[in-house]
Amino acid sequence: MNVLKLPSQMRDLQVLLQGLDWHSLEREVAQEAQSRLVIVGPVNSGKSTLFNRLHGHKLSAASAVPGTTQGIVEHPLGPFHLIDTPGFGEVWGIDRATIALEAARTADVVLLLLDAAAGVRQSDHDLFMQLQTLGHPIVIALNKSDLIRKDLLWVLENAERILGARPIPISARTGKGITENLLPAILSAQPALAVVMARELPGIREQLVKRIIRQTAWFNALISLEPIPGLDIPILLISQTRMVLRIAAAHGESMQVSHARELLTTMAGSLLSRYLGIQLAKLVPVLGWLVSAAFSAIGTYAIGEAARRYFEGGRKIQPPDLKALYENLKHAAPKQLLRQKGKDREAATALAEPPETSGTDGGAA
Repeated sequence: MNVLKLPSQMRDLQVLLQGLDWHSLEREVAQEAQSRLVIVGPVNSGKSTLFNRLHGHKLSAASAVPGTTQGIVEHPLGPFHLIDTPGFGEVWGIDRATIALEAARTADVVLLLLDAAAGVRQSDHDLFMQLQTLGHPIVIALNKSDLIRKDLLWVLENAERILGARPIPISARTGKGITENLLPAILSAQPALAVVMARELPGIREQLVKRIIRQTAWFNALISLEPIPGLDIPILLISQTRMVLRIAAAHGESMQVSHARELLTTMAGSLLSRYLGIQLAKLVPVLGWLVSAAFSAIGTYAIGEAARRYFEGGRKIQPPDLKALYENLKHAAPKQLLRQKGKDREAATALAEPPETSGTDGGAA
């Protein structure tokens, strides 16, 4: 492709970008804040305890008496809903099991919570099969894992044989395994939950927002491997605008696409001229495509990190300082992205490997 043809095509792309449906992008990010997580499980598996743990204070009745929860307890964290349901397996609980399944039908993600102390049984398998018919992503957690530390490995292996999937061991009482293992699994099942979780759970906001930034950076790197100059520009701009909108929403900020694009321009200068540099690299086969992908990832990461600090600081960073911050972050981006990529890989490996069984942590969950 002749480099002299690029400017005219960039003007054509500018017209194309102006014609994109940006309002649909705003609606898409807004809809992420409506995602629903439904917690279901057998009697006394600790659903209410986990429900309360995620909220940070007691909202749902929790006790050792089977069947304490007799209806659906729903409490919003903003527009993010956690639903604690009645247990399955009660002698008198046929109708209540139906209630729980009906609640699960409305879910974006279903969290199946099992009782490690009781062991995984055939009835748990049957429940899992019922939930699978709903067609929603399902995350399986094994609660009260702190009560069976010596036998935890055996219980997990037995659960995997029965269910065909390995549960995530947690303790709703102590909080162990929730932030480091359970929440990442939920986000892998439904990435849209990251925005509302970050907004409503400030303790893990930074972790979740950085996850959004990394995922967008690597996604844009893959997009920029496209060898034909110009084709990836609309996708890159939409992706980066969406990222800024999501970061704003994660901090409880209401932002329109026009404001997000203004923020992008403040940080990165003329967007189209910056994208032109990425496209010029594509003129060199293979190596140029890789350079283009690297530029996209680095630029996206720097924009995301600068936006995160901007919103964390209450929008108090002035435009010149914001642009300087973006430039500094660009230099740090390659090392940060590669380092975090390694950490993510280690975390995924640790999640798949058997947990340690040593320790004295105990108590009811």
